Amino acid sequence: MARPLGILLISAGHERAHYALVLATGAAALGRDVTLFATNEGCRLLLEAAPLAGDAREAALAAAGVAGVAVLLEAAQELGLRLLACEAGLRASGLAGRRCCPGWWWPGSPASSPPSARARSSRYSLTDHGLAWHA
Repeated sequence: MARPLGILLISAGHERAHYALVLATGAAALGRDVTLFATNEGCRLLLEAAPLAGDAREAALAAAGVAGVAVLLEAAQELGLRLLACEAGLRASGLAGRRCCPGWWWPGSPASSPPSARARSSRYSLTDHGLAWHA
């Protein structure tokens, strides 16, 4: 049985957030239980307004044929990742009370407790070229 993987995201930068999602979705596609825990400025990844999806780096990734933040967030939900936000990090970053993307759990969200791992989707698989989406 594969060991669970926890990834900590503490930075709001696109490059770090993107690669945290690459690692998380890749491990989940291989069958590992993955928790992505965002704190401090890393919580910006989960904002409903999706500020990282508008980063100039997204267009460069798309032009290179690489999945960007929006695609990877969708994959993270479908692969059953546990996506958690730190209450202290939200407060420290001035983000407490802001709306988050669907699929994330954070203090004050409608969920009474963090979600457990959900069933894995067969729409995604890990290939030699990265995470592949299957219609």
